[in-house]
Amino acid sequence: MTNLSFQQLCRVAIAFSLLLLSACGSLSDLKNTVSDRLFGAEPANPPTELTEIKASYTPKIDWEVKLGETARYDYTPALEAGYVYGSNVEGDVVKVDVTNGKEVWRINIGEPISGGVGVGVGGALILVGTNKGTLNALDVSGKLLWKSRLSSEILSVPRYFDGKVIVRTGDNHIYGIDAADGNRKWVYERSTPSLSLRSSAGVVVDGGAVYSGFAGGKLVAIRADNGKLLWEASVAQPKGVTEIERIADITSLPFVDGPVVYAIAYQGRIAAVDRRSGQVVWNRDISSYNGLTAEDGKIFVSHTLGSVYALDYNNGRSFWRQGDLINRRLTTPLSMGTMIAVGDLEGYVHLLSRDDGKFVGRVKLDDNAVMSIIAGNDKSQLIAETRGGGLYAVTFK
Repeated sequence: MTNLSFQQLCRVAIAFSLLLLSACGSLSDLKNTVSDRLFGAEPANPPTELTEIKASYTPKIDWEVKLGETARYDYTPALEAGYVYGSNVEGDVVKVDVTNGKEVWRINIGEPISGGVGVGVGGALILVGTNKGTLNALDVSGKLLWKSRLSSEILSVPRYFDGKVIVRTGDNHIYGIDAADGNRKWVYERSTPSLSLRSSAGVVVDGGAVYSGFAGGKLVAIRADNGKLLWEASVAQPKGVTEIERIADITSLPFVDGPVVYAIAYQGRIAAVDRRSGQVVWNRDISSYNGLTAEDGKIFVSHTLGSVYALDYNNGRSFWRQGDLINRRLTTPLSMGTMIAVGDLEGYVHLLSRDDGKFVGRVKLDDNAVMSIIAGNDKSQLIAETRGGGLYAVTFK
């Protein structure tokens, strides 16, 4: 009999429990259960204990704002024209002055918000989606401009591009919405597999093309003006014995850099794809749930198990690996000049040296998992949001 690793045994046990659940639950409930079992609030294995570091940068929490409850949704704040925008599950949209953390306004849209905030037209258009599938557009003062009812809950950040709002729904539809009145211009539809991970992965819009990853390791490019498919690329191929082991979904945002778009799949691969042809330039086996970023010849990846990698743009070769954050459920890395920042499940933000991956700074925000981090006003500041609804501005000097 073939010996199974501990991880494989865990996956088999999960798969068996899912078979039992599928007899009494809806498909949506089943997908939520898959994601909760793999990436729920309680880690399957204890996170690595942190050890003392020799810090080169001193953190300062500039300000903190309580946004409100997040429930099971993933939120990403947005920074535009000197203001930070956040949201909560109770339906509040909050505008905050990035210089001092003071609330400019807080309005309620009347439905639970289920994804991050999108901002366009220099802050004149604020966009949020709800768990009822309603896309809401607000003006700079928080006044409702229009609503558009879509096919499913909106778990991702709506994006503004060239007079349109591009948004993805939970049933794998991508919509092009007129930014002036909320009317639907086009829709790209994709079938939903019976078993996939629930994620807040949305779209990236660049150069007139919309890029998005899907279940089964597929990356697509569609036209932003009419929603027509340009190409489809295979980032990863499902493999394994059980259905759980065969999940190879792209659950994070792709990253566009010049002529190449990078994407990574859970239990799959990272791939560099030619933007013009959709041909895979290179790939290598590596798994990530939260994704990657790239800058100046290096790709930075948060591995599913907790390591942080720096890879070569040209071939995916590893420059370094930071392995002291295992099972800490890291956020997508944020590039901050000479530093890389990642948040973890215990409310810490870690700073790593861009050159060798060594720890150069650390700060604890609160006792809740860090959901997302974005760039602040300059390379020394970041904005972070935690699972407890805390919004923080942190400067590292």
